[in-house]
Amino acid sequence: MSKQTKTGALRSMTGFAAATGSMDPFRWTWDLRSVNGKGLDVRLRVPDWIEGLEAALRPMLQARAHRGNVTLSLRLSREDATAAVTLNTAQMKATVQLLLEIEAEAMDQGLSLGPSRATDIAVMRGVLEQSVAQDDPAPLRAALVAELPSIIDAFDDMRLSEGAALHSVLMDQLDQVARLTDEAADLAEARKSEVAATLKRNLARVLDNTDGADPDRVAQELALLAVKADVTEEIDRLHSHVDAARALLADAGAVGRKLDFLMQEFNREANTLCSKAQNTDLTRVGLALKALIDQMREQVQNVE
Repeated sequence: MSKQTKTGALRSMTGFAAATGSMDPFRWTWDLRSVNGKGLDVRLRVPDWIEGLEAALRPMLQARAHRGNVTLSLRLSREDATAAVTLNTAQMKATVQLLLEIEAEAMDQGLSLGPSRATDIAVMRGVLEQSVAQDDPAPLRAALVAELPSIIDAFDDMRLSEGAALHSVLMDQLDQVARLTDEAADLAEARKSEVAATLKRNLARVLDNTDGADPDRVAQELALLAVKADVTEEIDRLHSHVDAARALLADAGAVGRKLDFLMQEFNREANTLCSKAQNTDLTRVGLALKALIDQMREQVQNVE
């Protein structure tokens, strides 16, 4: 898959990659994962004694992830446990001098002490010192930084794979929304004569039972009710939203926020359609739309 294709493809916010590496005397394990998030939150857990490592790694992650909670962990160990042992001459001389003073005092008190051995002196605090060589962290940092791109690629491949599955599901759901919207349009057209007949009956009933009512005023109110029951605008907007969502999925990239907003618009039109339906079949279609849009919103929550 080319870099250009990867850049323009739909991605899931969920991803994972792991890898191991080594450079004598060090060994390490990478763990890169992400979950859904409203924005981009990159967290790094790397050894702070490797100066400049976090500053080098963070921009590399931010260049490839645009949304989600991303965590990169690095566990680093050093395998050579060999430490240099050195003699602290000054401490050794001070220790011997103290032993001589102790022995002299013991003799003055009539006590006889056993002879001191070299090992007795060596184990005393500060006589022998151990130290681990401190390596220049620059080569290690360079090796770690050079290794990260391949880990990000594996991480991105997983997000792309899940993104392709999301793309397929969302396109299928949009096709279903389009079919239900077409069915709603047909039902709305078919009910026009029924709505008109109902309004006429209501107008006649009101005029027959209301003395002194202004027929024109009553007709205006009923006409207003007819306008409020018209679902043409809602159906047109639903068609428009379907086209907009398909365009976003074709464009791909980091379109999760836009899709999330579009789902809110879908839901608003479906709610209005149900409230205006005044028809069993149209209500059924409106409820089916609402259920389908809720399913779409759940899928969109995973899109970067």
